[in-house]
Amino acid sequence: MAREIEGEESNQLTNEARIVVLYENADVVVIDKPSGMLVHEDGRSTEPTVVDWLRAHAPESEGVGEPGRTPEGAPLERSGVVHRLDAETTGVLILAKTQDAFLHLKAQFHDRRVKKEYRAFVYGALKERWGTIRRVIGRSPRDFRLRSSERGARGTLRPAVTHWEVLAQSGTHSYLKVTPETGRTHQIRVHLKSIGKPIVHDRLYALPVQVASGALQFDRLALHAHTLSITTPDGVPRSFHAPLPPDFERAIALVAEE
Repeated sequence: MAREIEGEESNQLTNEARIVVLYENADVVVIDKPSGMLVHEDGRSTEPTVVDWLRAHAPESEGVGEPGRTPEGAPLERSGVVHRLDAETTGVLILAKTQDAFLHLKAQFHDRRVKKEYRAFVYGALKERWGTIRRVIGRSPRDFRLRSSERGARGTLRPAVTHWEVLAQSGTHSYLKVTPETGRTHQIRVHLKSIGKPIVHDRLYALPVQVASGALQFDRLALHAHTLSITTPDGVPRSFHAPLPPDFERAIALVAEE
């Protein structure tokens, strides 16, 4: 019988971040990723990653997935990784413990059968209650490491769709529910910037003066992966929810006071 765990906290890494296990069975482990942790190594940082934690927590995951390489061609350890969150982004992340599970999950992401819901704080107020951004994403013309969905984007231009809804706002900030249909690199960050509403404390895509303002007391990217809905390899449709972290709860109160 599959071992299932919900709500277990694990701190096997020797850093301050705590990984909370939201769900686990013989095929997958779903975690609430803390801010400040890379999902897998990038060839530069030496800090512990989610993959380091997974290999210690579930040794059977060793070698599961697809190999990755740095731009220089060096191998990257990516055991169990099906999808990624940026280092500063918190929230739901599903990891595969077996190769069959990896292929099952990967097919759903590829076919866009996975539903993802994020929460984000952005600079400024929006005129509408909800909307949809349909803009291709390519490389930034000023920095090839960044993405862009604005005029002048270079390289392969990939279609991307992001839905947003205002949950609360003041004259200076908005709290959004964001549901991407596609999963392009930095999609939510780039799309919100393209409509003039970059995410709070986004050091890559917001203006330096905005980041320096210390808005809503954030010291990291104000983006949280709140819900992930997917069919696990046992054939059961499941929805996983990561509670809002304390900095989000605080920011909601601050927006209400503005």
